Amino acid sequence: MNHSSKIALVTGAGSGIGAACAQALLLEGWQVVFTGRRAEALQAAIAGAGDAAPRGHAIAADVGDEDSVAALFEQVRQRFGRLDLLFNNAGISLPAQTPDELSAADWRRAVDTNLNGAFFCLSQAFKLMRHQAPQGGRIINNGSISAHVPRPGSIAYTATKHAISGLTRTASLDGRNFDIAVGQIDIGNVASDMTEKMAKGVLQADGSVRAEARMDMSAVVETFMAMARLPLSANVLFTTVMATRMPFVGRG
Repeated sequence: MNHSSKIALVTGAGSGIGAACAQALLLEGWQVVFTGRRAEALQAAIAGAGDAAPRGHAIAADVGDEDSVAALFEQVRQRFGRLDLLFNNAGISLPAQTPDELSAADWRRAVDTNLNGAFFCLSQAFKLMRHQAPQGGRIINNGSISAHVPRPGSIAYTATKHAISGLTRTASLDGRNFDIAVGQIDIGNVASDMTEKMAKGVLQADGSVRAEARMDMSAVVETFMAMARLPLSANVLFTTVMATRMPFVGRG
């Protein structure tokens, strides 16, 4: 499948899931804008795509800053004239804390990145996709298994991921008349730097600390690409990809 004329934007593309999915798009022929706060990490992620790297474009931006996001999408509009895919991937997690231990500053930091950032990017993508010709595009939001059930001490992260589900449902409805397909990928325990602690032992709902199974990054990339390849007449509204043996179903 040749996507040489297709333009994608991936947030949080400097590492982890964002980098892996952005690289997969490059290898399939897309032009891909890698965005995140650290320009050096973005360039390194693009270089990781090997021969496909020339189709990668690094634009540093802070998704939690409305003006930074507006400037990012204006650069996309000026450089490419359109946007076919947004992967709303950027997000942060916090150390495990009960609600009384969580500071207002950390709460706002999680909301700014995980929720406000996702909305700012989705809003700008809508504006571009709605008015481009041909009209339309696809938006994939990175939720989490925490969009369904919490872990102990994760109130800020879980609240923002529940909110992402609301963002996805409403934007999917609002996008119908403009051929904008909006879906969500909920990911559980992919092997990455962020989940190293899970392999060693993480707090469970019963108060115990136990190691959890993790899956290879390729499982996430394959699921994401299956969503990205769909024609705009079809949409995966929600999908969950998780390590088979992780304590998710019946976790509470």
